[in-house]
Amino acid sequence: MGKIVVSENVSLDGVIEIAAEDDGSRFGSWFDWMGDEDRKAWAEVEFEEAMSAEALLMGRLSYEWFLARGWQSRTGAWADRLRSLPKYVMSSTLKDLGWENSTVLKGDLADEVSALKREVDGDIVVYASSGLVQALLEHDLVDELRLIVYPFVLGGGRRLFGGTSAKKPMRLVETRTVGDGLPFLVYRSVRVP
Repeated sequence: MGKIVVSENVSLDGVIEIAAEDDGSRFGSWFDWMGDEDRKAWAEVEFEEAMSAEALLMGRLSYEWFLARGWQSRTGAWADRLRSLPKYVMSSTLKDLGWENSTVLKGDLADEVSALKREVDGDIVVYASSGLVQALLEHDLVDELRLIVYPFVLGGGRRLFGGTSAKKPMRLVETRTVGDGLPFLVYRSVRVP
């Protein structure tokens, strides 16, 4: 049985996506906020996660973000691993799949992801994909949250948690420090009967 693992970079105030009106000039990117040692340690965590994943699940915009940055043709062990993994993209509009081993899921989100969890044995990692993540949380499809927390309050942007129709209990199962001071937190969903 597959496990949906949401992997996010997040600010102290829960922002995972800088506001669209900010072209990057006001805040820069997540990677501008790290020193070299933190960036190296972050990359090690992300590489380990990719190596232990059995599949990726993304929204259309995140999939296109990876394509725009050339992940489909990059070299190196991390890029090779991402290229080899099956990639599933929730989208009703995506037509061109420019990354090998990619499949578009166009049906009902809850049905498609539930079927995917039955088909894949292991971690199905969700990178970024804020809208998809919020829908997965709403449908109780998230099994684990992995958060790298940046020591900044941004005050604006898309937050990890939007409104939900009910409480979503989580249990902290792991903490460690990445690099010089980035908390890495792992939460597992607590299924209430």
